[in-house]
Amino acid sequence: MTDHRNISTDEGLKDNERMEQAILSLQQNPTQEMLAHALTVVRRRMQAHGQLIVAVEPPVGNQQMRLQAIQTDDGKKWWAAFTSFDEELKGGGSVMSTFLTDMEKLFVSALSVDEIEGVIINPWNRTLMLDKNLIRIIRG
Repeated sequence: MTDHRNISTDEGLKDNERMEQAILSLQQNPTQEMLAHALTVVRRRMQAHGQLIVAVEPPVGNQQMRLQAIQTDDGKKWWAAFTSFDEELKGGGSVMSTFLTDMEKLFVSALSVDEIEGVIINPWNRTLMLDKNLIRIIRG
């Protein structure tokens, strides 16, 4: 039997709803146990070569394409990543150029860029802010 819901979903995004559900559970019950559960679900998706959608800024001059950063109220910059195209569209702002990226590669890059604090998964709705410490925990 075929699951028709996933026909239009990119292969790398297929099981990301598990992350969305874990994040929702954490939002509803913000405990250390629920945080540990959410991080475990993210780790499993990363280990299964799951992907996230990232927004990019168009290159200026001879520069390379750069991941779009969002700034929080405290002035810190974070990369935004989305578990699905539906989550990306919830921002409702300007149309973004996006591409799919491997979760582990994104996390490794985030650890190496001094200008950002980490990665925010789904900044508009089922949000999980992964600072560099949490990224290190996820990566093991």
